[in-house]
Amino acid sequence: MAISKWKKLGEKELYKNPWWVYRQDTFELPSGEVGEYFYVHTNGSSMVVPVFDDGRILMVKQYRYLCDEESVEFPSGGVKAGSDYIRTAASELAEEAGLKAGDLQLVGKFNPYNGVTNEICRVYVARSLTRTQVDPDATEQFEETMLTPAEIDAKIRSGEIWDGMTIAAWMLARPALL
Repeated sequence: MAISKWKKLGEKELYKNPWWVYRQDTFELPSGEVGEYFYVHTNGSSMVVPVFDDGRILMVKQYRYLCDEESVEFPSGGVKAGSDYIRTAASELAEEAGLKAGDLQLVGKFNPYNGVTNEICRVYVARSLTRTQVDPDATEQFEETMLTPAEIDAKIRSGEIWDGMTIAAWMLARPALL
């Protein structure tokens, strides 16, 4: 039996900032019941797994306000208006890691929290890396860490790497590194 879709009746923008829009949709279920759904709309995001010639991978440590702790992650960021996924991947790699990639390979995509946001994150593996200028946003401060794939796996298992988007991206990128 096919799963029935909901019918969208209307959409309202409740709040907007430079990164996302908080929306309220009105919908109708197949039964005819009408309801409301609140969610975060974004233009998407890009996450980059930078792989050096020796096989080590650069990750960045940064402070995450909502959890009040440091997080080890892959460089990433939201797609801004007028940009696209591949340009976002390249700019976030430069901004957060100070790197430029000669090769950016798309390895997959995922939704980080499909009950709350319609965001799609595209994951890229970056190779042929060269250093470039780091230019983080005012709210960002990064510390580089170089890890092997085995070390990343161990840090995920131990809970030291706890960012869900990073873990999902690693699941998509890891097979491309074998």
